[in-house]
Amino acid sequence: MPIHPYLSFNGNCREAVEFYAEVFETETQKIMTMGEIPPSPDYPLPDEAKNLVMHTQLKIDGTSVMFSDTFPGMPYNQGSNITLAFVNKNTDQIKSCFYKLQEGGRIDMELQESSWSRLYGQVTDKFGISWQFNYDG
Repeated sequence: MPIHPYLSFNGNCREAVEFYAEVFETETQKIMTMGEIPPSPDYPLPDEAKNLVMHTQLKIDGTSVMFSDTFPGMPYNQGSNITLAFVNKNTDQIKSCFYKLQEGGRIDMELQESSWSRLYGQVTDKFGISWQFNYDG
């Protein structure tokens, strides 16, 4: 089960992905924008954010590196903008690891269905490491 690095950017994700694709001579994957996700009354999307990157990835020497822009209004701290993404086809394993990591840490987004996954959640462990959990099935 691979762990994928997930890099967050403050509005310049598309530029970064194109740069890394050129550096590592790899193809850019489909870029999903924030404007493509279903609207949520809890998180209204400003018009200027619709072209920001919601998600994309690059294969760099066999490793999937994932990328997104930070949602408008959410905190962004350069240097602490990396999370680890646990992507798995086993929901029981996702739940087990998720809840073990939250002990002494905090749940940032409870495990739930999302527009792109049957099960998705975010947790910060007791060491301050941010994790994303995503069902891949």
